[in-house]
Amino acid sequence: MTEIDAKIDALVPDWLYLPDIAELLDVEVTRVRQLVKEGQLIAVRRGENRALQVPAAFIKDGRVVKGLAGTLTLLRDDGFSDEEMLEWLFTADDTLPGTPAEALAENRGTEVKRRAQALAV
Repeated sequence: MTEIDAKIDALVPDWLYLPDIAELLDVEVTRVRQLVKEGQLIAVRRGENRALQVPAAFIKDGRVVKGLAGTLTLLRDDGFSDEEMLEWLFTADDTLPGTPAEALAENRGTEVKRRAQALAV
């Protein structure tokens, strides 16, 4: 396990495999792979078998958390890697309060996007 893997594991409490996400979203696993490919979800290889997994916090009430895709696009445009995006999304921000991932799940995406845009300055 690399240092960044360990850091992300410490930050992200729960993970889901792609077939589990497909079941939660009521879509085929190929659609979940497409969401990852399109940058609407982040999947990283984890565990002994290095299977793709997505933070469970990105799925709520049978859908991808509102505002996640736009936030990921902003962060990607700022030059963030997937690992850096996960670190940013799951690191507590006292001004939110909570983590950006929690704020997105609580429908406070505007605040999260504002902070993501500020990173580009």
